[in-house]
Amino acid sequence: MSEIDIKEVVLGRYAEIARSVRAPGSSCCYDGEAGSCGISADLYADDETESLPEEAVLASLGCGNPTALAELREGETVLDLGSGGGIDVLLSGRRVGPSGKAYGLDMTDDMLALARENQRKAGATNVEFLKGEIEHIPLPDNSVDVIISNCVINLSADKDRVLSEAFRVLKPGGRFAVSDVVTRGTVPEQLRRDVLLWAGCIAGALEENEYRLKLAVAGFEAISVEPTRIYEIDDAREFLAGEGVDVDAIAPLVDGKFMSAFMRAKKPGQSAAEKATACCAPTCCQT
Repeated sequence: MSEIDIKEVVLGRYAEIARSVRAPGSSCCYDGEAGSCGISADLYADDETESLPEEAVLASLGCGNPTALAELREGETVLDLGSGGGIDVLLSGRRVGPSGKAYGLDMTDDMLALARENQRKAGATNVEFLKGEIEHIPLPDNSVDVIISNCVINLSADKDRVLSEAFRVLKPGGRFAVSDVVTRGTVPEQLRRDVLLWAGCIAGALEENEYRLKLAVAGFEAISVEPTRIYEIDDAREFLAGEGVDVDAIAPLVDGKFMSAFMRAKKPGQSAAEKATACCAPTCCQT
Protein backbone atom coordinates (compact mmCIF):
# COMPACT_ATOMS: atom_id res chain seq x y z
CA MET A 1 0.00 0.00 0.00
CA SER A 2 1.64 3.22 -1.20
CA GLU A 3 1.21 6.87 -0.26
CA ILE A 4 -0.36 7.39 -3.69
CA ASP A 5 -2.98 4.68 -3.03
CA ILE A 6 -3.86 6.25 0.32
CA LYS A 7 -4.07 9.75 -1.14
CA GLU A 8 -6.37 8.61 -3.97
CA VAL A 9 -8.74 6.85 -1.57
CA VAL A 10 -8.87 9.84 0.78
CA LEU A 11 -9.38 12.30 -2.11
CA GLY A 12 -12.17 10.21 -3.57
CA ARG A 13 -13.98 9.73 -0.30
CA TYR A 14 -13.97 13.40 0.74
CA ALA A 15 -14.75 14.72 -2.73
CA GLU A 16 -17.83 12.50 -2.76
CA ILE A 17 -18.91 13.81 0.64
CA ALA A 18 -18.50 17.42 -0.50
CA ARG A 19 -20.59 16.79 -3.61
CA SER A 20 -23.27 15.07 -1.53
CA VAL A 21 -23.49 18.02 0.85
CA ARG A 22 -23.80 20.51 -2.04
CA ALA A 23 -26.51 18.51 -3.81
CA PRO A 24 -29.93 20.25 -3.70
CA GLY A 25 -31.97 19.04 -0.74
CA SER A 26 -29.13 16.94 0.59
CA SER A 27 -29.01 15.90 4.22
CA CYS A 28 -25.99 13.62 3.57
CA CYS A 29 -26.10 10.80 6.14
CA TYR A 30 -27.84 12.84 8.81
CA ASP A 31 -31.43 11.60 8.70
CA GLY A 32 -32.78 14.83 7.31
CA GLU A 33 -31.39 17.16 9.96
CA ALA A 34 -28.44 19.48 9.82
CA GLY A 35 -25.62 18.20 11.98
CA SER A 36 -23.05 15.50 11.86
CA CYS A 37 -23.59 11.84 12.58
CA GLY A 38 -21.61 9.09 14.27
CA ILE A 39 -18.42 10.20 16.00
CA SER A 40 -18.90 13.71 14.57
CA ALA A 41 -22.19 14.28 16.38
CA ASP A 42 -22.64 16.82 19.18
CA LEU A 43 -19.11 18.25 19.00
CA TYR A 44 -20.22 21.87 18.78
CA ALA A 45 -22.56 23.90 20.95
CA ASP A 46 -25.75 25.22 19.37
CA ASP A 47 -24.61 28.81 19.79
CA GLU A 48 -21.50 28.00 17.72
CA THR A 49 -23.36 26.49 14.77
CA GLU A 50 -26.69 28.31 14.67
CA SER A 51 -25.39 31.17 12.52
CA LEU A 52 -23.18 29.04 10.27
CA PRO A 53 -24.28 27.87 6.81
CA GLU A 54 -26.05 24.53 7.05
CA GLU A 55 -23.61 22.99 4.55
CA ALA A 56 -20.66 23.81 6.82
CA VAL A 57 -22.30 21.86 9.63
CA LEU A 58 -23.32 18.98 7.36
CA ALA A 59 -19.75 18.60 6.12
CA SER A 60 -18.29 18.44 9.62
CA LEU A 61 -16.44 15.12 9.81
CA GLY A 62 -14.23 15.67 12.83
CA CYS A 63 -13.81 13.95 16.17
CA GLY A 64 -13.47 17.02 18.40
CA ASN A 65 -13.75 20.79 18.63
CA PRO A 66 -10.20 22.14 18.16
CA THR A 67 -11.34 25.77 18.03
CA ALA A 68 -12.39 25.52 21.67
CA LEU A 69 -9.31 23.48 22.57
CA ALA A 70 -6.94 26.10 21.14
CA GLU A 71 -8.28 29.00 23.25
CA LEU A 72 -7.87 31.38 20.32
CA ARG A 73 -7.19 35.04 20.99
CA GLU A 74 -8.07 38.27 19.22
CA GLY A 75 -5.60 39.08 16.46
CA GLU A 76 -4.03 35.63 16.12
CA THR A 77 -3.34 33.80 12.86
CA VAL A 78 -4.74 30.27 12.75
CA LEU A 79 -4.23 27.43 10.27
CA ASP A 80 -6.57 24.45 10.01
CA LEU A 81 -4.92 21.40 8.44
CA GLY A 82 -7.47 19.57 6.29
CA SER A 83 -10.23 22.16 6.61
CA GLY A 84 -12.95 20.32 4.70
CA GLY A 85 -16.21 22.26 4.51
CA GLY A 86 -14.74 25.02 6.66
CA ILE A 87 -16.58 24.79 9.97
CA ASP A 88 -13.47 25.11 12.15
CA VAL A 89 -12.03 27.89 9.99
CA LEU A 90 -15.24 29.91 10.20
CA LEU A 91 -15.40 29.43 13.97
CA SER A 92 -11.73 30.37 14.26
CA GLY A 93 -12.31 33.50 12.21
CA ARG A 94 -14.95 34.59 14.70
CA ARG A 95 -12.66 33.99 17.66
CA VAL A 96 -9.63 35.85 16.29
CA GLY A 97 -11.76 38.78 15.13
CA PRO A 98 -11.17 41.27 12.30
CA SER A 99 -7.57 41.85 13.34
CA GLY A 100 -6.82 38.11 13.08
CA LYS A 101 -6.72 35.63 10.21
CA ALA A 102 -7.93 32.05 9.77
CA TYR A 103 -6.53 29.86 6.99
CA GLY A 104 -7.94 26.55 5.88
CA LEU A 105 -5.77 24.10 3.91
CA ASP A 106 -7.27 21.25 1.90
CA MET A 107 -6.21 19.19 -1.13
CA THR A 108 -9.73 18.37 -2.34
CA ASP A 109 -11.18 20.71 -4.97
CA ASP A 110 -14.77 19.82 -4.11
CA MET A 111 -14.20 20.55 -0.41
CA LEU A 112 -12.49 23.85 -1.23
CA ALA A 113 -15.43 24.87 -3.41
CA LEU A 114 -17.83 23.99 -0.59
CA ALA A 115 -15.73 25.85 2.00
CA ARG A 116 -15.49 29.00 -0.12
CA GLU A 117 -19.23 28.90 -0.70
CA ASN A 118 -19.74 28.61 3.06
CA GLN A 119 -17.34 31.51 3.60
CA ARG A 120 -19.39 33.65 1.22
CA LYS A 121 -22.66 32.73 2.95
CA ALA A 122 -21.15 33.47 6.37
CA GLY A 123 -19.72 36.81 5.22
CA ALA A 124 -16.32 35.89 6.69
CA THR A 125 -13.75 38.41 5.46
CA ASN A 126 -10.82 37.33 7.63
CA VAL A 127 -10.83 33.75 6.29
CA GLU A 128 -8.89 32.24 3.38
CA PHE A 129 -8.93 28.71 1.98
CA LEU A 130 -5.74 27.41 0.39
CA LYS A 131 -5.25 24.42 -1.88
CA GLY A 132 -2.43 22.14 -0.87
CA GLU A 133 -1.31 19.11 1.08
CA ILE A 134 -0.72 19.10 4.81
CA GLU A 135 2.69 17.54 4.13
CA HIS A 136 3.64 20.67 2.15
CA ILE A 137 2.03 23.72 3.76
CA PRO A 138 2.01 26.71 1.37
CA LEU A 139 2.82 29.32 4.03
CA PRO A 140 6.13 30.91 5.12
CA ASP A 141 8.20 29.94 8.14
CA ASN A 142 7.11 31.41 11.48
CA SER A 143 3.85 32.81 10.12
CA VAL A 144 1.12 31.15 12.22
CA ASP A 145 0.21 31.48 15.90
CA VAL A 146 -1.92 28.33 16.15
CA ILE A 147 -2.24 25.06 14.20
CA ILE A 148 -5.56 23.24 14.51
CA SER A 149 -6.84 20.11 12.79
CA ASN A 150 -9.84 17.87 13.23
CA CYS A 151 -9.41 14.15 12.59
CA VAL A 152 -7.19 14.69 9.54
CA ILE A 153 -3.54 14.05 10.44
CA ASN A 154 -4.35 10.35 10.86
CA LEU A 155 -5.22 10.32 7.13
CA SER A 156 -1.66 11.19 6.09
CA ALA A 157 0.81 8.48 5.14
CA ASP A 158 3.72 10.75 6.17
CA LYS A 159 2.87 12.11 9.61
CA ASP A 160 6.50 13.01 10.37
CA ARG A 161 6.42 15.41 7.44
CA VAL A 162 3.09 16.87 8.57
CA LEU A 163 4.38 17.57 12.07
CA SER A 164 7.65 18.98 10.72
CA GLU A 165 5.72 21.35 8.48
CA ALA A 166 3.43 22.38 11.33
CA PHE A 167 6.51 23.18 13.44
CA ARG A 168 8.05 25.17 10.58
CA VAL A 169 5.11 27.50 9.99
CA LEU A 170 4.40 28.11 13.68
CA LYS A 171 5.90 31.23 15.24
CA PRO A 172 8.10 30.81 18.33
CA GLY A 173 5.75 30.04 21.20
CA GLY A 174 3.08 28.94 18.72
CA ARG A 175 0.50 26.35 19.73
CA PHE A 176 -0.43 22.97 18.22
CA ALA A 177 -4.00 22.07 19.22
CA VAL A 178 -5.37 19.11 17.30
CA SER A 179 -8.25 16.67 17.61
CA ASP A 180 -7.45 13.26 16.16
CA VAL A 181 -8.10 9.53 16.40
CA VAL A 182 -5.32 7.57 18.13
CA THR A 183 -4.91 4.00 19.31
CA ARG A 184 -4.19 2.48 22.69
CA GLY A 185 -2.46 -0.89 22.66
CA THR A 186 -1.84 -3.24 19.75
CA VAL A 187 -4.06 -3.03 16.67
CA PRO A 188 -4.29 -6.01 14.29
CA GLU A 189 -1.89 -5.57 11.39
CA GLN A 190 -4.53 -6.44 8.79
CA LEU A 191 -6.39 -3.26 9.72
CA ARG A 192 -3.26 -1.19 9.05
CA ARG A 193 -2.97 -2.67 5.58
CA ASP A 194 -6.57 -1.98 4.52
CA VAL A 195 -6.45 1.09 2.28
CA LEU A 196 -10.20 1.72 2.65
CA LEU A 197 -9.79 2.08 6.40
CA TRP A 198 -7.33 4.96 5.94
CA ALA A 199 -10.18 7.13 4.69
CA GLY A 200 -12.25 6.00 7.67
CA CYS A 201 -9.69 7.25 10.23
CA ILE A 202 -8.83 3.73 11.38
CA ALA A 203 -5.80 2.33 9.56
CA GLY A 204 -3.66 5.45 9.82
CA ALA A 205 -4.26 6.28 13.48
CA LEU A 206 -1.07 6.51 15.56
CA GLU A 207 -0.62 4.85 18.94
CA GLU A 208 -0.87 7.60 21.56
CA ASN A 209 2.73 7.32 22.78
CA GLU A 210 4.00 7.23 19.20
CA TYR A 211 2.12 10.49 18.59
CA ARG A 212 3.90 12.05 21.58
CA LEU A 213 7.27 10.83 20.31
CA LYS A 214 6.72 12.16 16.80
CA LEU A 215 5.78 15.58 18.19
CA ALA A 216 8.94 15.62 20.28
CA VAL A 217 11.11 14.59 17.34
CA ALA A 218 9.58 17.43 15.30
CA GLY A 219 10.77 19.84 18.00
CA PHE A 220 7.64 20.44 20.07
CA GLU A 221 7.54 20.74 23.85
CA ALA A 222 4.78 20.75 26.51
CA ILE A 223 3.22 17.75 24.75
CA SER A 224 0.00 16.20 26.05
CA VAL A 225 -2.57 13.70 24.80
CA GLU A 226 -6.01 13.93 26.42
CA PRO A 227 -8.49 11.14 25.55
CA THR A 228 -12.01 12.42 24.99
CA ARG A 229 -13.87 9.31 23.86
CA ILE A 230 -12.82 5.66 23.80
CA TYR A 231 -14.68 3.67 21.14
CA GLU A 232 -16.29 0.45 22.26
CA ILE A 233 -17.70 -2.22 20.01
CA ASP A 234 -20.98 -0.43 19.21
CA ASP A 235 -19.06 2.77 18.43
CA ALA A 236 -16.77 0.76 16.17
CA ARG A 237 -19.73 -0.61 14.23
CA GLU A 238 -21.01 2.92 13.66
CA PHE A 239 -17.51 4.18 12.86
CA LEU A 240 -16.96 1.52 10.19
CA ALA A 241 -20.42 1.59 8.60
CA GLY A 242 -20.22 2.48 4.93
CA GLU A 243 -16.46 1.91 4.68
CA GLY A 244 -16.81 -1.11 2.39
CA VAL A 245 -15.44 -3.57 4.95
CA ASP A 246 -16.75 -6.50 6.97
CA VAL A 247 -18.00 -4.54 9.98
CA ASP A 248 -18.97 -7.61 12.00
CA ALA A 249 -15.48 -9.07 11.61
CA ILE A 250 -13.53 -5.89 12.32
CA ALA A 251 -15.54 -4.24 15.10
CA PRO A 252 -14.51 -6.74 17.82
CA LEU A 253 -10.85 -6.23 16.87
CA VAL A 254 -10.97 -2.49 17.55
CA ASP A 255 -13.14 -2.60 20.66
CA GLY A 256 -11.58 -0.24 23.22
CA LYS A 257 -8.42 0.31 21.17
CA PHE A 258 -9.34 3.51 19.33
CA MET A 259 -10.12 6.87 20.87
CA SER A 260 -10.64 10.50 20.02
CA ALA A 261 -8.10 12.70 21.75
CA PHE A 262 -6.84 16.27 22.01
CA MET A 263 -3.16 16.67 21.19
CA ARG A 264 -1.53 19.79 22.58
CA ALA A 265 2.05 20.98 22.07
CA LYS A 266 4.06 24.18 21.83
CA LYS A 267 6.91 25.42 19.66
CA PRO A 268 9.75 26.57 21.92
CA GLY A 269 10.05 30.31 22.50
CA GLN A 270 7.77 33.10 23.62
CA SER A 271 4.75 34.19 21.64
CA ALA A 272 4.00 37.89 21.15
CA ALA A 273 1.26 37.67 23.78
CA GLU A 274 3.61 36.04 26.28
CA LYS A 275 6.24 38.70 25.69
CA ALA A 276 3.68 41.45 26.16
CA THR A 277 2.50 40.09 29.50
CA ALA A 278 5.83 38.87 30.85
CA CYS A 279 7.03 40.30 34.14
CA CYS A 280 10.54 41.60 33.62
CA ALA A 281 13.30 43.64 35.22
CA PRO A 282 13.25 47.46 34.76
CA THR A 283 15.79 47.38 31.94
CA CYS A 284 14.68 44.39 29.87
CA CYS A 285 11.32 45.72 28.64
CA GLN A 286 12.65 48.97 27.23
CA THR A 287 12.51 49.41 23.48
